[in-house]
Amino acid sequence: MAEITLKSLAHSYSKNPATAQDYAIREMNHVWHQGGAYALLGPSGCGKSTMLNIISGLLEPSNGEVLFDGKVVNSLPPEERNIAQVFQFPVIYDTMTVYDNLAFPLRNMKTPEARVHERVMEVADVLELTPQLKRKAKNLNADEKQKVSMGRGLVRDDVSAILFDEPLTVIDPQLKWKLRRKLKEIHHRFRITMVYVTHDQLEASTFADKIAVMYEGQVVQFGTPRELFETPNHTFVGYFIGSPGMNFLDVTVRDGKVFSGEAPLLVDKRVYDGIARATSDNVKLGIRPEFIEVHQEPVEDGMAVKVEHAQDLGTYSIVYASLGGISLKARVEEDQITPVDKAWLRFPSEKIGLYVDDFRVELPHE
Repeated sequence: MAEITLKSLAHSYSKNPATAQDYAIREMNHVWHQGGAYALLGPSGCGKSTMLNIISGLLEPSNGEVLFDGKVVNSLPPEERNIAQVFQFPVIYDTMTVYDNLAFPLRNMKTPEARVHERVMEVADVLELTPQLKRKAKNLNADEKQKVSMGRGLVRDDVSAILFDEPLTVIDPQLKWKLRRKLKEIHHRFRITMVYVTHDQLEASTFADKIAVMYEGQVVQFGTPRELFETPNHTFVGYFIGSPGMNFLDVTVRDGKVFSGEAPLLVDKRVYDGIARATSDNVKLGIRPEFIEVHQEPVEDGMAVKVEHAQDLGTYSIVYASLGGISLKARVEEDQITPVDKAWLRFPSEKIGLYVDDFRVELPHE
């Protein structure tokens, strides 16, 4: 197992990159600690797979260094980095049995056969492949093939890290949750450094202790699932995490009040002062739909809104409302009455985030 450090790392597929947009990975510093379970989360094209391929040695970075336990490995080929990588589509030998597929990485390293058998049986048990061990891989379905592919990555207990590049894409949706839990169990059992690349926030939250959220070639936040939800560090994290995503309102200060468009917002002095101090024109307030208070009648600091419609999702409803032409979403629990036509919304000050140039800033202390 290894601690993986990315130092001043950047990568461009252009020969002569001139702007930040020319880089698939913008300059960053990042550490994956030894034995951790991490997810690399972001939309297609944000640089996730590029970063994974740089760590594994399939791609050499344009700038910066990759270090394993403090040792620079930029020039080392993949086979010398002691990394196991599981790809989006199964990588197995169709003509071999499942047993031989799982045993291959160990036999390739001249591992004693007794140890080969021990590890194959252990991994097969964890992945529920024991009944398939004597079958030829070509006779397996897509789900079983990908489990074998994952098993080939897990069977070695001497690897520095295991990198998973969207490994559940081809898996039947009903089995995805079960396999995510299996990977979590495997991590707790073997304590191997694992980095799991995905565009699915549920996969990331189920598997990882900490998640690195990527956006336009940058890690814009690294934290626990709870931190990403409660205090997103970037507007993209607010949009991307949660369903529905965070409400963001462009705000300005005029005549001693806070406005979003032409709609006045009722906020406390700390929020007002934070907006007033901002030197950028790109200033937003963010609040989760879950944190907005929805009232049937007028309340102190409540803002009157027009209810456009409500979406009943069983255990809760999402209310879509308009505040002076500004669209907002708020969550109403099943034990609350869902308002019709009109409602009053209140933003608890402790749940509001202030974003300047898309990054979260601390509100002034009282």
